[in-house]
Amino acid sequence: MEEIKQKFIEVNGLKLHVAEIGSESSPAIVFLHGFPEIWYSWRYQMIAMAKAGFRAIAFDYRGYGLSEQPKEPEKTTFLDFDNDLLGLLNALSIPKAFLVGKDFGAFVISLFVILHEERVSGFVTMGVPFMVPGPSDYDKYLSEGFYISRWREPGRAEADFGRFDAKTVVQKIYILFSRSEIPVADEKQEILDLVEPSTPLPFWFSEKDLAIYGALYEKSGFHTALQVPYRAMGEQLNLTGDPKIQVPALLIMGEKDYVLKFPGIEDYTRSDKLKCFVPNVAIIFMPEGTHFVQEQMPDEVNQLLLNFLHSNS
Repeated sequence: MEEIKQKFIEVNGLKLHVAEIGSESSPAIVFLHGFPEIWYSWRYQMIAMAKAGFRAIAFDYRGYGLSEQPKEPEKTTFLDFDNDLLGLLNALSIPKAFLVGKDFGAFVISLFVILHEERVSGFVTMGVPFMVPGPSDYDKYLSEGFYISRWREPGRAEADFGRFDAKTVVQKIYILFSRSEIPVADEKQEILDLVEPSTPLPFWFSEKDLAIYGALYEKSGFHTALQVPYRAMGEQLNLTGDPKIQVPALLIMGEKDYVLKFPGIEDYTRSDKLKCFVPNVAIIFMPEGTHFVQEQMPDEVNQLLLNFLHSNS
């Protein structure tokens, strides 16, 4: 991990924390994390990509990890994250990059490639497919205790999370999201109560990893993280028509990822519906994969990434 260099770069008036490894003259890959993650969730991929001759970059979104907080976290949008990504590419003098996103990082990539396809060499999403930004109606099909519905409710998640330190919050959410069922609480139960205190961490997630995540969320808090993705979902972007993305793409899904249980997602990924928007997408299902495939199965994921990169560089 020592070979990964870390620095701060000012983008759109905020200092963003950026981790980087590899030669500046090599093809660039920018990694976009999900929740409850930060740049560190790409540690295995960054080192492997650099060894293979690529420039690997990961950053903490505004308000996450070591990046500076926006002045009004409650007004932060996905478009803000995309503008930061564009600003970061410009600040690093990268005309074109491969993008790799996990979880809601796929939403950031989806919007970015619609708006700035000319800056994208290709993209990979994990755990969530490319999706056209717009209103979500998952809560119509799931009960009141659906975790996204709960976390969109002002003050509800703050009260739930506030009972624990940041490390314990991350621990509970990692355990929840590594399961194959959608987190849904009973009427008189909070989401974090779905994890018993004695529940062990996934075998691939160490106490050291947890301590690093916990320290970073202790620093940043969860204010921006609850706004984007959860409370900013469905923001109106005034996009015209259905996009047709031509750059090469790859979707990696774990067969045991709870996201496959979201209404319509399995059909969208296994049928040709996704290819209506991204004709050049390859789709790979990992039989034992959960929502955290890049940390759970780093060697296999690294090989899939390298195959994609070498085929499209």
